[in-house]
Amino acid sequence: MSNDDFRVEHRYLELPERFYTRVQPTPLINTRLVCFNHALAEDMGFRTDRPDEWAQVGAGAELLEGMDPVAMKYTGHQFGAYNPDLGDGRGLLLWETVGADGRRWDWHLKGAGQTPYSRFGDGRAVLRSTIREYLCSEAMAGLGIPTTRALFMTSSTEPVQRETIETAATLMRVTASHIRFGHFEFASYHMGKAAVKTLLDHVIDLHFPEFNELPEEERYQSWFESVAKRTARLIADWQAVGFCHGVMNSDNMSILGETFDYGPYAFLDDFNAGYICNRTDQGGRYAYNRQPQIGHTNCQYLANALLPLMDEDALRRSLRHYETTYNERFVQNMRDKLGLAEAQDSDLQLVMDTFNLLHRHSVDYTAFFRALCHLHSRGPSPVRDLFVDREAADDWLASYNERLEQEERAGEARDKAMLSVNPKFILRNHLAQQVIDAAKTGDYTPMNDLLTVLAKPFDEWPEFERFAALPPDSGKGLALSCSS
Repeated sequence: MSNDDFRVEHRYLELPERFYTRVQPTPLINTRLVCFNHALAEDMGFRTDRPDEWAQVGAGAELLEGMDPVAMKYTGHQFGAYNPDLGDGRGLLLWETVGADGRRWDWHLKGAGQTPYSRFGDGRAVLRSTIREYLCSEAMAGLGIPTTRALFMTSSTEPVQRETIETAATLMRVTASHIRFGHFEFASYHMGKAAVKTLLDHVIDLHFPEFNELPEEERYQSWFESVAKRTARLIADWQAVGFCHGVMNSDNMSILGETFDYGPYAFLDDFNAGYICNRTDQGGRYAYNRQPQIGHTNCQYLANALLPLMDEDALRRSLRHYETTYNERFVQNMRDKLGLAEAQDSDLQLVMDTFNLLHRHSVDYTAFFRALCHLHSRGPSPVRDLFVDREAADDWLASYNERLEQEERAGEARDKAMLSVNPKFILRNHLAQQVIDAAKTGDYTPMNDLLTVLAKPFDEWPEFERFAALPPDSGKGLALSCSS
């Protein structure tokens, strides 16, 4: 590894010891590096001409100077019920690095073995889930949606028992901070006011320094308001691209407003407002159309954890920013997708009419908006061809064209703008499964091809047209489990 200014720190260790447990990784056998994110590495401030040298770190068999692995302790609400027994059950925070640009990066090795928080689990990650997280975190980055990232992954021949016998793998997940809403719940409910204050001061100092000079009460209120707004904007972005997280527990919510902890996620195929991508979510708590409300609920959990430090009325006032921020961001996202440059009061109704149309006729969400990008240049056929009921499409197009008549922007410019916000390529579950099936045979070419496209999902990529094809019926609306 070479670098110009690559500083190693481990500021998380400045927190009270109850926030973590030192744990050595449990090495995997027969491990090889299968993916390395060179572009991300350079963004982090280093480069390597020999990525295979990272295989032993990924295997948990080698630690670099400065690495001091810890399993983080937190709690959280899972499916609405508080669970005090949570923590890093299969991942370890190894160290923090700071690049020449001053940006901070946590390095978190997922699949590193058992910790005190494994709760009878083996502490391993399997190849299937590791590939899915690598693919989706990079897909979200390509879409411009805040997310943790995948630096590299390793595979192993070591068997792991899940619903069937699978093989183990590890992922080096990186982000500015792995601190979750659940860290604050743990501090508040199990350690007391002093611990909440220590954690909050730590978070603001490292990740929200713009609030450092404010008086304490204003500083804390501004921080919570910022987190609520970040969370609202994130979920508005999810809704706009049709992303379903699947497990929006408060321990899976980042204080930075990033997409965090990829499990049974999915992007919408045929539009279904109530789509549930997690088959263990029997009540549909985390269905697509409930994600905005659940984001607000999780911010309420965070607010409750801050009560030892902050006035309840101040928290309530700050929390109101979630709803206003979400509504503004969501409507603007949808205006952009529909090519509307000039806001009208009736735009929200058009958005709802569009969703109702797609829902009633089970139209592919991504394909619809991409086809709409070519309305000026190619006419209505690409849109109409997605519908069995062409008359329904024509009725909607008539209303849409009436709205476009209120726009001053030329059709060609509108199409160009729409193409920059409506992806041609998304990470469909059947594509991820194809990659997984190939990887089980040792072939990572399909994964690398898909990663190439997902890095620039708004481009045409004629050589990879197959990735934009509609899924077969067997690949639509899949529901996955949390087992990983």
